[in-house]
Amino acid sequence: MKLTNEIVIQKAKAVGFDLVGFAKAETLYKESEHLQQWLDKNFQAGMDYMERNIEKRKDVKQFFPEAKFVISLGLNYYTPDSYSSDDAKGKISRYAWGKDYHLIIWSMLNELELELKKVDPAFKSISYVDTGPVMDKAWAVRAGLGWLGKHTNVINREIGSWFFIANTITNYDFNYSDPIPDFCGTCTACIDACPTNAIVQEYVVDANKCISYLTIENKSEISSEFKGKFDNWLFGCDICQDVCPWNQKFPVETLIKDFHPQNKELTLNEVIEMNEEEFKEKFKISPIKRAKLNGLKRNALHIKFN
Repeated sequence: MKLTNEIVIQKAKAVGFDLVGFAKAETLYKESEHLQQWLDKNFQAGMDYMERNIEKRKDVKQFFPEAKFVISLGLNYYTPDSYSSDDAKGKISRYAWGKDYHLIIWSMLNELELELKKVDPAFKSISYVDTGPVMDKAWAVRAGLGWLGKHTNVINREIGSWFFIANTITNYDFNYSDPIPDFCGTCTACIDACPTNAIVQEYVVDANKCISYLTIENKSEISSEFKGKFDNWLFGCDICQDVCPWNQKFPVETLIKDFHPQNKELTLNEVIEMNEEEFKEKFKISPIKRAKLNGLKRNALHIKFN
């Protein structure tokens, strides 16, 4: 039996994905040019991996020669909980409140691939969840999941920007999805709200100034120039998404229970006094482990004394 867009959408939603779109596996000329311009300005900060595999990011056929289409998938992670006003606590980015999304999405992707192969054993694919040489957001936009917002997150008209992106590159032909127009309009809420001015122009973020980068990927000390600007963000930052009208207007709660809060806030002193064993036990299935204990302690100390 031949796979169709409708069958894939049905199977993907049965597995739990909220958004499904299809794009031809074409060379990303414009997107890779923008990436190179971003790299030339050193906006990647310490993320050296962004400089590698440029040709593979540009053309998925470089690592999957049979590629004909990309199935882009979105998974809503929004929960309606809010933070306390306790200055003794550090805030965690919403995406990291629950179980590590990689663990959840990889399981869903494996199940989806099995289901699609049951329909047609000739179906072949390779999938990525913000790993590997894949421009996740570019494919999500091309596949019509949403448009790229001025904060550089993909925004969907129904569920805003609170969703993870996965991409499945396939040897199959489908009908392509229509891209969604940019509905940001003249709004600059995200740019105006960023406390470190990391959104240096519309659709361009300088990671050197971004609280998310500084608290997660960054391996160095946090500069004194950010004194008093972290707004108690201990791991990541959601300010640019929190102020987005598309997120305020249509918040849709996730159906994935594992995304509900387990680590929404952490007491700063608790982090400062934590040992390696406690860290590994508390965050063994949490995205927070990416910052490592030294990074989390650095963040807590910066918030407490700056």
